[in-house]
Amino acid sequence: EIVLGIDNIIFISIVSDRLPREKQRAARNVGLTLALVVRLILLTVVAWIMGMTKPLFYIFEIPFSGQSIVLLAGGLFLMYKSVTEMHESVIGEQSETKMKGKITLQTVITQIVLIDIVFSFDSIISAIGMTNGLAKDTGGNPMIIIYIAVISSMIIMLLFAKQISDFINNRPTIKMIALGFLVTIGVILVAEAFGQHIPKGYIYFAMVYSLAVEFLNIRMRKNREKKESSDGSK
Repeated sequence: EIVLGIDNIIFISIVSDRLPREKQRAARNVGLTLALVVRLILLTVVAWIMGMTKPLFYIFEIPFSGQSIVLLAGGLFLMYKSVTEMHESVIGEQSETKMKGKITLQTVITQIVLIDIVFSFDSIISAIGMTNGLAKDTGGNPMIIIYIAVISSMIIMLLFAKQISDFINNRPTIKMIALGFLVTIGVILVAEAFGQHIPKGYIYFAMVYSLAVEFLNIRMRKNREKKESSDGSK
């Protein structure tokens, strides 16, 4: 649940950065709390969610279910939002200052709720798949374990949301990597809507690898600055 929540918290961190600094914490806390509420509500209607996999119509012999429509809409929204944020980051600070004056807390929270719903589907379906064997082996109720996992993961993300948000938004290159990651997640959601399953492990590995390379770059730049400072003082 924590791993599946990474894309959610990255999205919340980047979107909330458009707000004035005094409102960013409120946006993060409200966003993650709403994510928890959405997941808990969807868990109460889990049978209905699993039933949304039945095809509603076909386009070029590709079946589309209720779940496919949610994934398609969410993927397109995530791609649009991430590419827009990339564009604003490339334009520079002047445009960013103007955007902060236009964006409101309500707008950010609305965007967070929309993407929370999409990520919640993925999170719940994965959790149900992981606990199916437990129900057969023990005869117990796996839903209790899912509730505990969802609530625990959200508490952990609430505790570290500020640190993650500050780390991403204070480093332009890390922020661009995170936005690229969100675009990729959006592409995967669209692909899944068309019945193409792509293991997310590959995407998470690629992101970790990219971050590791960037950490080396950050370290290299710091060492270079120290050396230049040292040479200058001599």
